[in-house]
Amino acid sequence: MGRRRTPELYRAPFPLYALRVDPSAGLLIAAGGGGAAKTGIKNGVHFLQLEQINGRLSASLLHSHDTETRATMNLALAGNILAAGQDAHCQLLRFQIHQQKGKNKAEKAGSKEQGPRQRKGAAPAEKKSGAETHQEGVEFSVENLHEVQTDFSRDPLQKVVCFNHDNTLLATGGTDGCVRVWKVPTLEKVLEFKAHEGEIEDLALGPDGKLVTVGWDLKASVWQKDQLVTQLHWQENGPTFSNTPYRYQACSESGTFLGLGTVTGSVAIYIAFSLQEVLLCGCCCCCVLGLLL
Repeated sequence: MGRRRTPELYRAPFPLYALRVDPSAGLLIAAGGGGAAKTGIKNGVHFLQLEQINGRLSASLLHSHDTETRATMNLALAGNILAAGQDAHCQLLRFQIHQQKGKNKAEKAGSKEQGPRQRKGAAPAEKKSGAETHQEGVEFSVENLHEVQTDFSRDPLQKVVCFNHDNTLLATGGTDGCVRVWKVPTLEKVLEFKAHEGEIEDLALGPDGKLVTVGWDLKASVWQKDQLVTQLHWQENGPTFSNTPYRYQACSESGTFLGLGTVTGSVAIYIAFSLQEVLLCGCCCCCVLGLLL
């Protein structure tokens, strides 16, 4: 017998590039799209309500936000503010949820039974703005705050974005190898420096003000503002595998677990210090979401 297929949590109408979970609000935020190519695939950010129904995790679409011609490739979440990487730019979005008064328990229970997807023909006609709230009794709004260009290479692309511990600063990295730090929510630039020769793969801001970056140049670096504190180079500090091109790929905020995703669609989770396998899933991200919640 083959491996049992994991139940599908949600199927987006566009390629998914970024996911964020807000445990306090029970929200899953999914973003992606087809980009500027005129393929008919839309670009958007979907806000999903996560709930436990009869012992199973369910996701229902609350609101869809149209990002017009730009797909969101990376996301960071700070309260109700989203930082979305779109091409060479970072867009700050603020979302708000309001439960309309007068919605009784029977109505709420009925809405939960709709399942993870809208029934055919059940969704109202799409508004001209491209924004649409999909659940009755819920007022959901998304506001564009500020936008700034964050990468300036020949083929500019923001690859990563993150907030600091108190959400007052935002750091971005991209294909030009530069780290840029911005005030929130004005996006006034406060720091810029060259961190890597080539693309920045990931970065993380620590509570002590230090910044960790990893790049295509096989280096992992720790910075205090723009001053290099320490650095690892895979060819010098990493294990030796003949004829195998390895590089540092990601930064971890907690260091407890390591998550891996493959081009074949499988997901695995390991204990960071021992690389002991905790979970192996052969299809989609729903098991990981269940673990995070």
